[in-house]
Amino acid sequence: MPRILVVDDQKDVRAMVGIVLRINRYDVVEAESGAAGLKAFGECAFDAAIVDIFLADTSGVDVMATIRERVPGFPIVAISGMTTLDFMDEAPGLHGIVCLQKPFRPNDLLQALSKAQEAAGGELSAAV
Repeated sequence: MPRILVVDDQKDVRAMVGIVLRINRYDVVEAESGAAGLKAFGECAFDAAIVDIFLADTSGVDVMATIRERVPGFPIVAISGMTTLDFMDEAPGLHGIVCLQKPFRPNDLLQALSKAQEAAGGELSAAV
């Protein structure tokens, strides 16, 4: 069962993402802050991460950059309420990150996760 790290400071967003992923046979670890997400990433093996760009304690971009420093090419879905996430393509080390704008539907989340894994050269084995 693929393990996904979900980093978002909004409890309702984490809960919704967690429910969608668990229903689709993913193992989910939720983190309420960038620091908690990076701690979890250092303690467990993950197949992908879903990270909010704007976190209360730090920048989600910094969290994603740290993950990518530890594991280059790691599959990441960046989520945000912003209307455009074009700047993500220009950030060093963050190429191939799939951006998903809030609010999103469950199918959009699953497709973004699958696309992130494909960009990293693999495929998650849960039903997508």
